[in-house]
Amino acid sequence: MIREDIAHFAAALVPGRGVMGLDLGTRTIGVALSDRLLSSASAVETVKRRKFTLDAARLLEIAADREAGGILLGLPRNMDGSEGPRAQSTRAFARNLSRLTDLPIGFWDERLSTVAAERALLEADTTRRRRAEVIDSVAAAYILQGALDRMHHMRDAQNGG
Repeated sequence: MIREDIAHFAAALVPGRGVMGLDLGTRTIGVALSDRLLSSASAVETVKRRKFTLDAARLLEIAADREAGGILLGLPRNMDGSEGPRAQSTRAFARNLSRLTDLPIGFWDERLSTVAAERALLEADTTRRRRAEVIDSVAAAYILQGALDRMHHMRDAQNGG
């Protein structure tokens, strides 16, 4: 089921499992996963897009293999916060994916995630070829980490911390 709000997404997560983060591109899907404590995100792989059924099958295979408790998609908003065609496409992908899994699905604003991922890879002195191979999964990790940090902050606030 799709959860629009990060608090509702966090509440729906399967306890003791990590979250899978996705950065949907037109040609690839970056995949990242969190640890079971929901504290850190790591880039996992980049899936080459073919058609939805094949893409979804691979993503759900990764989710099952890694025992993910939820799926978070980067939502590509415009800089003014509005949603354009790419955001609508992401929402359609999420709706279709929700028909194939019981895992909670949520969204996280991905503005500037690819820019930040590119900067991090440049700072790590990554070759141009290697950057092209991993940029989408690193962007997915950046998106997921932002959501994890927000969920951690919400837990602290609930616990009076």
